[in-house]
Amino acid sequence: MWFGDLSNTGAADLAQEAVRSTVNFNWTFIALFAFVVYVYATELHKKNYRFVIAGLSLYMVHWFYEIMNAVICAATGYALWTVSPESTSFMLLIGVSWELSMMFAIAGLIMSKLLPEDPKKKILGINNRILFAVGNAAFFSAVEIFLASTPAFIWVYPWWGAIPVFITTYIPFFLAAFLVPDRSPKFQKIFIGGLAAVNILLLAVLIPLGII
Repeated sequence: MWFGDLSNTGAADLAQEAVRSTVNFNWTFIALFAFVVYVYATELHKKNYRFVIAGLSLYMVHWFYEIMNAVICAATGYALWTVSPESTSFMLLIGVSWELSMMFAIAGLIMSKLLPEDPKKKILGINNRILFAVGNAAFFSAVEIFLASTPAFIWVYPWWGAIPVFITTYIPFFLAAFLVPDRSPKFQKIFIGGLAAVNILLLAVLIPLGII
C-alpha cells in the first residue's frame, strides 16, 4: 500500500472521535515512558551528550510535524496520517499514539549511534550524515508502508503515501538528528529550545480551542 485510499475515511472518522480518549488506556503507557527515561538517563550518566542532542532534535521536529498534521486534519477534514484508537493505549493527536511518540523519542538517539565519528567523512562521494539520513528515512518509510497496510495506521488522501512521507517527513527528521549534534552548543540550544517552545505554545493554544 504505497498511497492512501479514500475508502479509509470511515476509519479516519472514528479515529478523530477517539483522540485523547482513555477507553483503551493500559499500563504499557507507564512502562514505555519509564524505558525512554532510562535510555536518556543512561546516556546523560555516560556523558554521551551528542546522542541526547540527536534524540531531542528529532523528537522536537516530530512533535512539530504531528501538530501540523492535526491542523491539516482540522482544516481539511482528514489528516495526512492517522492512527487507529484500537492500536494504542492513548492517542495524543490524530496522527500519533503514545507508542509511536515514545519510539520517536529515542529514534534519533539510537540511529545516531551508527554514524561515523568524523562528520566530514564521505561514503560513495556523499557526506555520511546526509547519506545516513536518507538511508534511515528510506527504512522508516518502508516500515510505514507495512503499517499503512494494517488497521493500525491510516492514509486517506490518494496523493499521500510512501514517497511523500520519505521526502517531506523522514528525511527532515533524520537530518535534524544527524546534523544538529555537529553544530555549536549555541545552535543546539536555539534549535531544540526554540522548537520546544513553539510546540508547547501551539499545544497550549490549539488543544483548548478544540482545533487539535
